[in-house]
Amino acid sequence: MSFFKKLFKNVIKDGDPKDDTVTVKGKPKPRYYGTVTPYPNFNASSDASVLQAAIKSKGVDEDVIIAVLVKRSNEQRQKIKVVYEASTGKSLDKSLKAALRSDLEDVSLALLMAPPHFDAHLLRKATKRLGTDEDVLVEVLATRSNQEIQELKRVFKEVYKTDLEDVIKDETSGDFTTALLAMLKANRAENTEVDTDLARRDAQTLFEAGENTDGVNVDAFINILTTRSGPQLSKTFQQYACISDITLPKALDMELKGDIEDCLTDIVKCSWNAPAFFAEKLHLAMKGHGTCEDTLIRVLVSRSEIDLKKILEQYRAMYDVSLQEDIMKDTKGHYRDILLGLCGPH
Repeated sequence: MSFFKKLFKNVIKDGDPKDDTVTVKGKPKPRYYGTVTPYPNFNASSDASVLQAAIKSKGVDEDVIIAVLVKRSNEQRQKIKVVYEASTGKSLDKSLKAALRSDLEDVSLALLMAPPHFDAHLLRKATKRLGTDEDVLVEVLATRSNQEIQELKRVFKEVYKTDLEDVIKDETSGDFTTALLAMLKANRAENTEVDTDLARRDAQTLFEAGENTDGVNVDAFINILTTRSGPQLSKTFQQYACISDITLPKALDMELKGDIEDCLTDIVKCSWNAPAFFAEKLHLAMKGHGTCEDTLIRVLVSRSEIDLKKILEQYRAMYDVSLQEDIMKDTKGHYRDILLGLCGPH
């Protein structure tokens, strides 16, 4: 819970959505916080030829493959895939799978997936293992927009011939299942306006559902945490602090246990400060003995065109070291190079 003690002090400053817009031609537009941008003077045919030569090269030219993949946007990579297959008769995915090895292969193949396919792949992988990877399920569903969740469900059904909801029901249980299914409804408010009266009512509801009762009304927590917008929840957290001696995350820690506690706590973290949530994930992936390569790949690939710049800033603020420095210490070779490439100029 020390994560929250640090961050709740800055909740008002960090939670201002106006900081994330820029005026273009008189209209507010979201600022771009990705580290990967569309490559200028892009030529899919030229890139396909370069990749083909690098793959056929004696010993495989990994440096060239990395240079192309990390300096093209996902949309541009999709175009390269189409041209590559048309000109060679082979899929780029299969060619890279045959040419590369280990972690470099995994991150390269991840970069070639369109975002909905990558998300579907992540959730399939999380539910196919011996034991479900609950953290990944929550991370993906809590940090995607309504439209992204709808697209993810469509792709999951198309690729794996089964509904994601059915998989969740089969692989999870209890209140945790209820929370995941609520997120899968893609019913979260996405406006940036904050209703202070609603925040007060929600804070009171959460207080009555948790601290001020025998047992816990988990449904009340799930309903509010999965349907309110991030800015609205931030205001609710502030209001909660006015009626309780403890913070909401501490209340969750006291009142709930197991997967549902972790799930709702992660939703709180994501709603309030998503970049800090991902910075913590990356830090834990490299802390102690061994490195969780899956987490590094998942976060860096999925956030590289969304908010990785913010994640890098949060990482340094929270741990007094840059993410790139930790990657340098914990990884090596071409795998290290492609991760650093995704982080952008350092």
